[in-house]
Amino acid sequence: MGGLFGIVSRQDCVSDLFYGTDYHSHLGTKRAGLAVVNAQGFSRSIHSIENAYFRSKFEPELSKFSGNMGIGVISDSDSQPLIINSHLGTFGLVTVAKINNMEELGRKAFSQRKYFSETTGYDINPTELIAMLICEENNFVDGIRHVQESVKGSCSLLLLTREGIYAARDKYGRTPIVIGSKEGAYAASSESSVFPNLGLEAEYYVGPEEILLMTPDGYTQVSPPGDSMQVCSFLWVYYGYPPSCYEGVNVEEVRYRCGMALAENDSIEADMVSGIPDSGIGHAIGYAIGKGIPYMRPYVKYTPTWPRSFMPQNQEVRDLVARMKLIPNKAVIQGKRIIFCDDSIVRGTQLQDNIQILYDYGAREVHMRVACPVLIYPCEFLNFSTSRSQLDLAGRKAINSLQGKDDMCLEEYAQAGTEKNCAMVESIRNRLGLTTLKYQTMENLVQAIGLPKEKLCTHCWDGSSHF
Repeated sequence: MGGLFGIVSRQDCVSDLFYGTDYHSHLGTKRAGLAVVNAQGFSRSIHSIENAYFRSKFEPELSKFSGNMGIGVISDSDSQPLIINSHLGTFGLVTVAKINNMEELGRKAFSQRKYFSETTGYDINPTELIAMLICEENNFVDGIRHVQESVKGSCSLLLLTREGIYAARDKYGRTPIVIGSKEGAYAASSESSVFPNLGLEAEYYVGPEEILLMTPDGYTQVSPPGDSMQVCSFLWVYYGYPPSCYEGVNVEEVRYRCGMALAENDSIEADMVSGIPDSGIGHAIGYAIGKGIPYMRPYVKYTPTWPRSFMPQNQEVRDLVARMKLIPNKAVIQGKRIIFCDDSIVRGTQLQDNIQILYDYGAREVHMRVACPVLIYPCEFLNFSTSRSQLDLAGRKAINSLQGKDDMCLEEYAQAGTEKNCAMVESIRNRLGLTTLKYQTMENLVQAIGLPKEKLCTHCWDGSSHF
């Protein structure tokens, strides 16, 4: 997915920029970068974070940076920030984007004899493409509007100039931006959880399609929000950091409500509830509260020497990291009936291995409760599940095994309680070796988030796309 952070201050902002960007490390896997502007001009640094943490790469360079305005990014795809010289002036740019019409926009640029110098592998760098679209207009605001109208998918961005930072949320608000403030400084961030330890207070949630200009004296709306929003529901289920709020709705509280909804109509008896660390913990606590049975930890996560499990690019290495990080506690497991809560089941490969270990350590029963519906459709709007074939999704594997092909009756499979939906869930349960398996209903998920469904993107579960 990726995360953005930008800050404008009356004082030097480099320390806040460094820590504010670092606090987005859970959102990206490939590249990270910082850019600042001062009286001498623009400077930037970009590093790979595929096999290292953000702090270890950027901390040695901090003494080289100075300035009172800067932007940072944790990127799931391309190298950024970019520093662009143009007829609009020099500017820095970071994006969180999934451009579905990249090839079409690239062909149009080539037909106009334009070229791209930055690459991602053998492809056009998405952030450079966004910069090109901005520079097709006569000012930054019109350029950003041009991006919002041209890109199919999503694109939120921060644009650094000598005058301030433009913060622009994507057309349908699929990814969030929130404004925070403290004495003499304003910041724009993908995650509001960044703010407390930097002394900032969340002040304003940028609307879909809205554009703000931040300066050390405040922020100004330079283009109003649109009427339509499709914010990603998976932010609350999995991606978002627990202390964060989107649209004023706290992530951890949503996860508690998801867990309580799972418990409400569940008749299974068990000795304990646990969450798959870390993103399943909030859901499991909610389940334990709703069910009135103890929350315990049959698995404990070991993090000092292991990177994030999705960082390595090789799937075998990812599976190894995920397995080695979770240490089973036989004393807690043996002879017990365990309910596990998890945010989702994407492929199920790692989960299958962990479930078998529980049985090997003497678990009597292993029940799984999943905080969202079955993932059936690859995400079209964020970089989630797009690196995997749709046939790798546990739901699509089950559909394929049931009917010999995976592209029929998907709407019926997505509808909770139908004969096809129940058969799909039973197929997944059987493959994973679970005693029982239940998923959240769409209605309960939407209720847990607390926003109208038409304002939420639920495409990966039900295939819906309002815009």
